Amino acid sequence: MRKRKRKLTSAEKRARRERKEKYITVFVNGKQKRVPRPQLIDGLPVDEFVASNADPIWLHQNGMWEYLTPDDGE
Repeated sequence: MRKRKRKLTSAEKRARRERKEKYITVFVNGKQKRVPRPQLIDGLPVDEFVASNADPIWLHQNGMWEYLTPDDGE
């Protein structure tokens, strides 16, 4: 007969839940590794959110030149 698996305590469950929210598991060289999850704002990565919602003045002030698009001769 096998020994029964013990249940997790509430502290262990809470720690597991927090760990799952903070990290994502990926495979590197055939081994599982925990890496931090990418930061999201409204379900979008930070770069995409900034690119879609920022105005040109804010992008210029913060030095995000790669997100600025040239105007068509106004």
